[in-house]
Amino acid sequence: MSDIKLFESKKVRTHWDEEKEEWYFSIIDVIEILTESPRPRKYWNALKTKLKAEGSELSHKLGQLKMQADDGKMRDTDVANTETLLRIIQSIPSPKAEPFKQWLAKVGYERMQEIANPEQSLERARENWQKLGRSEKWIQQRMTGQETRNKLTDYWKESGVEKKDEFAFLTNIIHQEWTGLSVKKHKDLKGLKSQNLRDHMSEAELIFTALAELSTRQIAETIVAKGLKQNAVAGKKGGKIAKDARLALEQKTGKNVVTKENFLPPAKNKNRIDKK
Repeated sequence: MSDIKLFESKKVRTHWDEEKEEWYFSIIDVIEILTESPRPRKYWNALKTKLKAEGSELSHKLGQLKMQADDGKMRDTDVANTETLLRIIQSIPSPKAEPFKQWLAKVGYERMQEIANPEQSLERARENWQKLGRSEKWIQQRMTGQETRNKLTDYWKESGVEKKDEFAFLTNIIHQEWTGLSVKKHKDLKGLKSQNLRDHMSEAELIFTALAELSTRQIAETIVAKGLKQNAVAGKKGGKIAKDARLALEQKTGKNVVTKENFLPPAKNKNRIDKK
């Protein structure tokens, strides 16, 4: 989920990774705020070179995401999670460093509030989807699916699944079972890179994803699944329920539920979903 946040009325492009459950921030935006440099990209390139020469391993912890530039186009941008960004800030002499660190903590706190009260997150997401032109029918299905997802992850946490990579592992088991594709392969099919897969699903894909995750949670609750191994068994069984339903529907309609359709901009997408 990509978003724009403001620090002292200056924008910082951000992205929330649902699978890893952490924020990523545009480093260029942060550099511009802290240094007030007219050429923040040049400043950042010089800083990267300096840190590398000093033996810093920060470069291995950086990532790139497509974010909207000032001209409206989506461009690859260096990003960092909160931990890495704090280390970068320490290398920049700026009177705004401490206020910015406090701002980062506030962003994290607000996200924790949203996790504790998912309705806040869903309402903010609804506004973003409306701005992107999603239909009310699609938005309602997306929100319903997210609520189902939140209940499943809550169960995982209560049953001893704690690590982010374990969440991703279980999610992939469910997804692979009902679609026949890993999460990565599904994203590749749709031509996605850093984008959130669920934000580019069709209505049918959202419904079957929700069915798979609802089934997984109810099976896990029934067998009182504990830890990664038992929840993986429940995930495979829950995914199969959605798979069987998908195959039955495809047999009746002659249409594939899992498709390459997405919501990418027209210039980058020849198979865009028709938004009515």
